[in-house]
Amino acid sequence: MSKRRGLRAIFAVPLLLALASIAGLVIALTGDGLRDAASWAALAIPVLAVGWAMRARRS
Repeated sequence: MSKRRGLRAIFAVPLLLALASIAGLVIALTGDGLRDAASWAALAIPVLAVGWAMRARRS
């Protein structure tokens, strides 16, 4: 039988991905230059997480 997990364990990663997305969008709207690079990095985190999950599921 599988171990039961609490709400904190279930929603921790989705919450972090949502916060990274929101931060990336806000940073992109508030400035140029270095902030553009920071927003691209923050918005790449959810994309990389999906790629990692798809690759892990195949193996």
